[in-house]
Amino acid sequence: MAKRGLQDVSVRNQRVLVRVDFNVPIEQGPEYIASYDHRLRQTLPTIQHLQRQGASIILCSHLGRPGGKALNELRLWPVGDRLAVLLGSKVTSIDQCVGGCVSTAVGNMSPGDVLLLENLRFHVEEEANDPGFAQQLAAEADLFVMDAFAVAHRAHASTVGVPQYLPSCAGMLLQREIEYLDRALASPEKPVGALLGGAKVSDKITLLNNLLGRVDRVCIGGAMACTFLKAQGYGVGASIVEEDRLEYASSFLERASTEGMQVLLPSDVTVAASLDETHTQTSNAHAIPQGLSVFDIGPQTASAYGALLAECKTIIWNGPMGVFERDPFRPGTERVAEAVATSDAVSIVGGGSTAEVVETLGLSDKIAHVSTGGGAALEYLEGKELPGIAALPDE
Repeated sequence: MAKRGLQDVSVRNQRVLVRVDFNVPIEQGPEYIASYDHRLRQTLPTIQHLQRQGASIILCSHLGRPGGKALNELRLWPVGDRLAVLLGSKVTSIDQCVGGCVSTAVGNMSPGDVLLLENLRFHVEEEANDPGFAQQLAAEADLFVMDAFAVAHRAHASTVGVPQYLPSCAGMLLQREIEYLDRALASPEKPVGALLGGAKVSDKITLLNNLLGRVDRVCIGGAMACTFLKAQGYGVGASIVEEDRLEYASSFLERASTEGMQVLLPSDVTVAASLDETHTQTSNAHAIPQGLSVFDIGPQTASAYGALLAECKTIIWNGPMGVFERDPFRPGTERVAEAVATSDAVSIVGGGSTAEVVETLGLSDKIAHVSTGGGAALEYLEGKELPGIAALPDE
């Protein structure tokens, strides 16, 4: 999917509006941003390119879910301060994203300056894709750059509205996301392995269907593995199972076999009476004790998944293997993360909670591509058209 990129346009002395995704954890205070600034770092190549080319850079983003209200705890200036540290240059943050305040600030800009507008979602018109709001955002710029892959699956004013009023192109982050995800789906080096986790089979049905015929090996973990295990006739104790997806799980396993796709399910699991339990035990996945629930894959399964993935040339990973946020239930995810990071494969992590895992473990620089988008990456891998990408002109 080739879209017009920054390399295809002239930006010198242009006022460039860049839609970025600075939706970073801020609940624990501004100082916490430095621990989770992956999305900020990924936008640096686009911003620095524009600076070198002599553009005036106007950044716009959302933060959290303010519901159209201006909430002090969701203002973007702390993010702007962290961005200034990463850029090594000044970032001016203002408390509006449209109107006279923006006009004045843009009018005072010089080539290379960086201006960060206030949280877009302080206005209900943003998520409503209001044309008037999109026009106001576009009014102060000569060019629009879409570099927020994480919201490319949302048809909002700043993602699909603005391109109707300004010449537009993809930023470097967006181009990188498209390049790696396209490569994984259309022209991967084989064999291709997929590591899929998370809570629900229903969240992954479209992805599973789209991987049929494209992937050679699939390793399934997370709570969704329990639905597959029960579909095979095994008891899963007190584990949560999607009863309405048992037929689908059984059908998928049959189709995968027909397609020659190898599907691995857990052979052992970590179980406990509840998530609050510190006492855990390892159980045979085919003989889970009554009253206990599965909260992680077991060590044998983690080793088997790691060995299988080590033989792959391309790896797609979406979803943790257990309840990673709880220490007793993170070893399975940790082990497979190490296996992915130390493999020779082109490894692609599908954003969201999986990206947080590799970032927490300090493995981001050992992964070929860590997507900045959770839902967007999942929808792209499902084969869906993302509105924020479709709104941009082709190359």
